[in-house]
Amino acid sequence: MTAVAAGPRTWKRRHLLDVDQLTRPELEAILDEAAELRKQRANAELDEAARRLRGHTVGLAFYEPSTRTRVSFELAARELGATVVHLSVAGSSVVKGESLIDSMLTLERAGVHTVVLRHAAAGAPYLVARATGLRVLNAGDGAHAHPTQALLDALTLREALGGSLEGRTIAIVGDVAHSRVARSNLHALTRLGARVVLGGPPSWVVGFHAWPGVRVAAGLQDALHDAEAVMTLRVQLERIGGDGVGSLREYTRRWGLDEERMSWARPGAPILHPGPTNEGIELTAELAAGERSLIGRQVSNGVAVRMAVLPHLAAEVDR
Repeated sequence: MTAVAAGPRTWKRRHLLDVDQLTRPELEAILDEAAELRKQRANAELDEAARRLRGHTVGLAFYEPSTRTRVSFELAARELGATVVHLSVAGSSVVKGESLIDSMLTLERAGVHTVVLRHAAAGAPYLVARATGLRVLNAGDGAHAHPTQALLDALTLREALGGSLEGRTIAIVGDVAHSRVARSNLHALTRLGARVVLGGPPSWVVGFHAWPGVRVAAGLQDALHDAEAVMTLRVQLERIGGDGVGSLREYTRRWGLDEERMSWARPGAPILHPGPTNEGIELTAELAAGERSLIGRQVSNGVAVRMAVLPHLAAEVDR
């Protein structure tokens, strides 16, 4: 296999399982590199970058539905010159009872070098990293982690707030307890120097009071007060009616965002959402499509961030 060039900055890690394993300099370097790759891609200037994963095969193994993450990983790998293969779970031996490890070993033996794995079970990527020779990039495992989502959110916020998150106040509102996006964002944002305020129904923010650099708000107005940016999380509809939240109407009445409620935040504070949105529940359609919204920017940054990350995993093995 040909050596992989990882670009101007490298790290000594075979896998990306969550952002808690990254130092602040590593986080900043990835965000800087992603911004540069986004610029090159927009200007059709990916000449050198388009060769970074030549001779490398990336497998996409999504055991849960995905649009944004799956598509952006595929685009990122192809832009870098990789061969991309898909494990279609519904059409694979998984439906015959094949275990996760057997499926991953099959990919490895067939010539896949890096696997991008999404799985419903928290910890699944860690298991694959221990049991196979694959480089593993976690694309979401249960309610545990979603590292590249946190990276693209950090890039989006950093640029929206003037180039640094040091000392900035970010509000995260919604179903924090069951959100892999929230957990990875807490690691990334606090490590980058931000203060994070969490808001949501009490049972959805339980256990986060002791998290360093994080404050749990008493209500929505308290959560939004002085926030320089606001991230609202997808309501997992299957949880409504349990966990102390009686109905969608109740959640929206107390925690849904609209322009009037956003006035409780700093003037002009942008809004983010990891998608897919439940418009009219977490936020209004007008807010999602309005001037404050960075939701589209998050999607475009997702390709760039994943382009920045993939070569580093490959380069660590091939140096």
